Amino acid sequence: MWADGGYRGEKFVQWVKEQFDCIFEVVEKKKTDKGFQVLPRRWVVERTFAWLGRSRRLSKDYERKPTSSTGHVYMASIRLMLRRICKERVLLQGTALEVA
Repeated sequence: MWADGGYRGEKFVQWVKEQFDCIFEVVEKKKTDKGFQVLPRRWVVERTFAWLGRSRRLSKDYERKPTSSTGHVYMASIRLMLRRICKERVLLQGTALEVA
């Protein structure tokens, strides 16, 4: 799991290890370089937020309860995954029909 420099601290790293059983790595800028730097794996988070932001209900904070927001994030994620699965299935079927 990768995180921004704001998530430093041994207690937090230990909590992530206990809760999720994964390795936690803080991605930070190099101190020697000045100005803008492209951070490794940072684009994954930004891309995911962009995908979720396309969902109308997630474009603004409409929900009053965190559970509602969580549900809408799950629904948007499910929709994205289903579109990918169906697209791959159609491509595979199309290829299989052309070969046969």
